[in-house]
Amino acid sequence: MTQSQTPNSENTVFSRGSYSNSKRVADILRTESVGGSILLVATVLAVVLANTPLADIYFGVRDTVIGPEVPGFHHLHMKIGTWAADGLLAIFFFLTGLELKKEFAIGDLKSPATAIVPIAAAFGGVITPAIIYTAINFSSPTAIHGWAIPTATDIAFAVAVLAGVGTFLPSAMRIFLLTLAVVDDLIAICIIAIFYTGTFHGEYLLLAIIPISLFAFIAYRGEKMLHLKPAAAWILLLPLGFITWALFLESGIHATIAGVVLGFCVPVKFNKRTEAAGADAGLAEVFEHRFRPLSTGICVPVFAFFSAGVAMGGFDGLTRALTDSVSLGIMFALVFGKTIGITGTTWLVTRFRHANLDPDVQWIDVIGLAVTGGIGFTVSLLVAELSFTGGSPHGEDAKIAILFGSVAAAILGALILSRRNKHYRLLAEKESVDADMDGIPDVFQQRKSQS
Repeated sequence: MTQSQTPNSENTVFSRGSYSNSKRVADILRTESVGGSILLVATVLAVVLANTPLADIYFGVRDTVIGPEVPGFHHLHMKIGTWAADGLLAIFFFLTGLELKKEFAIGDLKSPATAIVPIAAAFGGVITPAIIYTAINFSSPTAIHGWAIPTATDIAFAVAVLAGVGTFLPSAMRIFLLTLAVVDDLIAICIIAIFYTGTFHGEYLLLAIIPISLFAFIAYRGEKMLHLKPAAAWILLLPLGFITWALFLESGIHATIAGVVLGFCVPVKFNKRTEAAGADAGLAEVFEHRFRPLSTGICVPVFAFFSAGVAMGGFDGLTRALTDSVSLGIMFALVFGKTIGITGTTWLVTRFRHANLDPDVQWIDVIGLAVTGGIGFTVSLLVAELSFTGGSPHGEDAKIAILFGSVAAAILGALILSRRNKHYRLLAEKESVDADMDGIPDVFQQRKSQS
């Protein structure tokens, strides 16, 4: 490759990231792919139970009310399904907060030149599905409330598809999808905080400043201890986290936002306290390794188990649900909206920046990633529950549409990426043969010099 052909990393989209970031992304991909498999099992089990003679037991358990009655706290007595959505998902969002802080502090997103493409693609992948859903449901005042449902990308499912069919895909594609999903989560967090806040009670939010401050103080000043003694996090930080979560719940802001706020209170960078503890990484990365299995293996699957169980009502009921304008809006937005939004925005950014794709990546690869980004599940189910409350029939239809739309996006994405993976596998085999052939003259030359 001549010098004029050498891609400028600042003017090249999907160029290789730093080694440390690529290694970190690879670790996350392995964990999330396993989590996606567990999530799939939980979802299938929920759908099966909700449509068999065991449905009464399933819905009975989901709707059982449990929790303490504490003076001043009126929302801690909730259904088990609500505990899964508002409580267990707070751990998922805590890890999201950790990941976001790491990306913007020490990850590739700290560089504006690197961050602009996945950030813009994430916004395009949120705005376009929202427009498509709104256009389809514009004439329905009640249905239009669900515009945010198809805007989210489920990182566990998307990564599971990528890990299953994309073993030879360039690492830049994996980093792009993960970064896009992280920024997508940030946008979803903002949407939930702004548009799905009920009656606001500011006094509870002001009180939450106290446990948040204590949490941050212990996380920073006690970083060495938290590295050396894993139990300290459970003893000191967990109670403060629970108090913060409960105060957010009472304030009217969705309680999962507390997890994000606490995630941002954990130190990220390697410092003297990290070195003194003999650790290899900052506390945020250590916490992520400790708690991600809890989130992907238990919290998110349990949430999916209690949220994805919808009674289809037989063929007639399923037909009615899938022809509802809400369902059509969600499915079209997930499959086509995400694809158009992510691909189109990426193309526009490259044109405005006069940038080119990395020579190893083609536009069909971007389309495959964009289609995979249409797998909206965890956050989409959460937003569906927030959008249609009070037993609205649109709520059940939305969940069915999320399932069908996500499955369609997963299948289409897998088909495209598997074909591209075959292409990259053949390239890798050819490069391996060429490398072996290049080494042959060196061997002959070495033998000649020895003789």
